[in-house]
Amino acid sequence: MLISPTHRGLYCAAGDFYVDPWQPVERAVITHAHGDHARPGSGAYLAAKRGLPVLQTRLGPEARIEGLAYGEVRDVGGVKVSLHPAGHVLGSSQVRVEHGGEVWVVSGDYKLDADPTCVRFEPVRCDTFITESTFGLPIYRWRAQAAVQRDINAWWHANAQAGRASLLMGYSFGKSQRLLAGLDLSIGPIAAHGAVENMNAAYRAAGVALPPTQRIDELPRAELKRAIVLAPPAVHNSVWARRLGDDASDAFASGWMRLRGARRRQGVDRGFVLSDHADWPGLQRAIAATGAQRVIVTHGYEAVMVRWLQQQGLQAESFVTAYGDDSIEADAAAAAA
Repeated sequence: MLISPTHRGLYCAAGDFYVDPWQPVERAVITHAHGDHARPGSGAYLAAKRGLPVLQTRLGPEARIEGLAYGEVRDVGGVKVSLHPAGHVLGSSQVRVEHGGEVWVVSGDYKLDADPTCVRFEPVRCDTFITESTFGLPIYRWRAQAAVQRDINAWWHANAQAGRASLLMGYSFGKSQRLLAGLDLSIGPIAAHGAVENMNAAYRAAGVALPPTQRIDELPRAELKRAIVLAPPAVHNSVWARRLGDDASDAFASGWMRLRGARRRQGVDRGFVLSDHADWPGLQRAIAATGAQRVIVTHGYEAVMVRWLQQQGLQAESFVTAYGDDSIEADAAAAAA
């Protein structure tokens, strides 16, 4: 087996490196900078050059990170390693590993939809494909981003007309920048929580064009009433959020909003279904495009996805990993702000 699960993470023994290890190791290849995939403490990191500003921010200035261009091949301990776009967030990558005539691809997290803030998912042919299954149930099917963004702008416009602030919550890294890129600047000013603004700066440093943002304490009270404010979900009902006024309207953008009752449980006025992970049809298309005859499923609805893959005649199994959903990201972002 070219890549195996261990207590430290997914391990390539032939090259003596780990992919997204959840414990410190000597040599790590990182798919993207979300906290459940990029953890501090390893001796050296290899990651996509495109996302280095974000990854360096996350791992700290002392972390030794080498950037690799998409498609560039690097020999790591005698194993050919290359990174390919995953379409999840800025700098997100699939890791292609080739050794002894065998090709494996570790997808990390991915989505197939176009996103102006990151490079679109690129199918990579392989023998074995390791896939996530965060939304690996038939109920999860996404509307087009443009339609969701129109709904968000209409909600913001109605609030601005009524003189109330709009609090739009989404994970600080990836989701917030995707939301920001689709906002209609003619409606009013855009403000951001400190955790989001820090990531905005990293995106801009990587060359991603984003609309201008301000911190809420920089806006006059009258302007704040017309503004939309981007923040991580952990600020909900916090002292920070109360600065927007008792009449502020709040919303949460997440794939989890697809579930009946999710908005009610979150206690928000609106729920917008927008995810940076592939939906059920997207997972199927991505897997088919690889041509892999063997598929290994990681975090999410592993049992459902494995059973479906086996019904399609593929060799399928699951790996137990320490990856989670992006709620980890929300808590970490708010704590760091």
